[in-house]
Amino acid sequence: MIKTIYKTVSFLSVVLFLSACRPQSNAQKAMTKSNKKVTHIYLIGDSTVADYTGDYEPGKDYMKARYPITGWGQVFQPFFVKDSLISLKSVIKTDSVAVIDRAHGGRSTRTFFQEGRWRYVYEHLQPGDYVLMQFGHNDGSEKHTERYVNIQGYKEFLRLFVTQARQKEGNPVIITPVARNYPWKDGKLENIHGEYWQAPIDIAKEMNVPYIDLNKLSMEYFTRKGQDFTTNHYFMNLPEGTYEAYPKGQKDNTHFQPEGAKVVASIVYREFKNIIKTQKK
Repeated sequence: MIKTIYKTVSFLSVVLFLSACRPQSNAQKAMTKSNKKVTHIYLIGDSTVADYTGDYEPGKDYMKARYPITGWGQVFQPFFVKDSLISLKSVIKTDSVAVIDRAHGGRSTRTFFQEGRWRYVYEHLQPGDYVLMQFGHNDGSEKHTERYVNIQGYKEFLRLFVTQARQKEGNPVIITPVARNYPWKDGKLENIHGEYWQAPIDIAKEMNVPYIDLNKLSMEYFTRKGQDFTTNHYFMNLPEGTYEAYPKGQKDNTHFQPEGAKVVASIVYREFKNIIKTQKK
């Protein structure tokens, strides 16, 4: 079944490309006009990137139902305040930057595409916008067959996102999956993502796309902070009776508390800033 899905990627990508060649609707034209002084940064990926506020779960109060879980994309916008844009004025010519977080929990590259989540980004992408893509957590989960993608499929969907972002004159940036809080060995956090760490780097080099090796950078950062601090301050390991959404506490070494999300977002911002400055030279 998975092989069949992969064979449909080329066909689906052609259909999506052709549909984008149709004349813009009035609404699309209006949006393009109103956003002409805004650079958009689209984030696509899984739960570690997602923004859990707003309409992530319609009808649910984030503070009561999910807090303190926080994706790094949820806290990425504050890095693009006016003061920080001054330092980027040579490369970002627009008046402002808007981060649009389309990441969603449990999604692999394949399911993100199949559910139409990529289509939304593709249809709204404007020349000069950026697409930051971080997958891998769910692609490599063999026990969850509904989301699993083998390495070949994982690479193919990344190629698709890159190719179609470029078709719209967007700027793709590939990000390796952020580290989980295990395994630790002799005081050092090690890689849990196997080949799903290297595959995005392979595609970035193959397609001449800038990339952020977030897996490596986050492993190094968490190692410096130490296992105990990382476990208790950065990941969703919560004591009983502290948070309304988790009355019995929580043991989760994949998802972030706000402090952890901010740390990861700062790493991504630092590397992204270096990328765009290098690209514009």
